[in-house]
Amino acid sequence: MPTRKLPATAMKQIDLAVAHYVEHRGEFERLANNLYNDLHANTHLANLVHSYTLRTKDPEHLTAKLVRKAASSIAEKKPFDITAENLFQRIEDLAGLRLLHLHGSQMPDINQLIHAVVDEHRYTLVRKPVAYTWDQEAAAAFKAMGIIPHYNPNSYTSVHYIIKANQKTDYRCELQVRTLMEELWGAVSHSIDYPHETDSRACREQLKALARLTSGCTRLVDAIYVCQAEHAERTR
Repeated sequence: MPTRKLPATAMKQIDLAVAHYVEHRGEFERLANNLYNDLHANTHLANLVHSYTLRTKDPEHLTAKLVRKAASSIAEKKPFDITAENLFQRIEDLAGLRLLHLHGSQMPDINQLIHAVVDEHRYTLVRKPVAYTWDQEAAAAFKAMGIIPHYNPNSYTSVHYIIKANQKTDYRCELQVRTLMEELWGAVSHSIDYPHETDSRACREQLKALARLTSGCTRLVDAIYVCQAEHAERTR
């Protein structure tokens, strides 16, 4: 829904919320950097991680997100209730950290180590981590780890942790964990399908095909490491 069609009161509410975020953006940068440093300093986790990326939300992107939420609320005849006062709790990806790893069999150890770092440095997990996935086999594996699986019809696969800073103000960071193959799909999809879905049916179908190819590649990488471990065991 275009911005100009929102009521003036909703736009003022959005502008005040975004201004509040901009005023405190440095704190979100500090949280993302501190969390990165604490995770990276864990040598066991470092041996499993390929790379990290971190960012804070661009104010223009935040405005666009709030406009979409306001438009959806109006269309559903519900109040738009995100304000400057509750923004930090309602929008939990104002700070973002992404952890990339090579293969799915690393995820149980990565999950345990993330929990250990959170406990050691007195962060708070706002809720149990959630695995967004379209793959039912992957969903079962995540559930066995104590990660809540959530079906995602858009072929997106990633584990999300919402981590709260150990301080008075409720600053939160979204930690995303995924394989390099899943990151490939995410990067392509984000450039084509975000913030608005493409109206090209061919692109949508090709993104679905890429998701399945990505899943197959992830499983192939898993199999390679399993074979290598079995070979190493036999040749000891």
